[in-house]
Amino acid sequence: MPRSVNSVASRNRRKKILKQAKGYFGRRKNVYTVAKNAVEKGMVYAYRDRKNKKRNFRSLWIQRINAGARQFGMSYSQFIGKVKANNIELNRKVLADLAMNNPEAFKAIVDKVK
Repeated sequence: MPRSVNSVASRNRRKKILKQAKGYFGRRKNVYTVAKNAVEKGMVYAYRDRKNKKRNFRSLWIQRINAGARQFGMSYSQFIGKVKANNIELNRKVLADLAMNNPEAFKAIVDKVK
């Protein structure tokens, strides 16, 4: 009896990797063994950077809040400390958006915490 190797599943597995490697440069896009390494590394970066994206956005929000608070003579740490002390339940994302796009609302918050 001949040996069964299930080439349908093997080909589908390889096609899946090569499809993920679409757009890569050189042999990374069309040689399976090279593409497999490139795709695995790309997946590692994608997983890591989904976490890093949250860090980056938080630091961006902090910079925006700091710039907005300094216009009214407060540092970021003083402002956040007073926001927490006054039980204002706004997170950094919302505060940064107000500081950037709605300065009069942000000024109202600063005046309330002063």
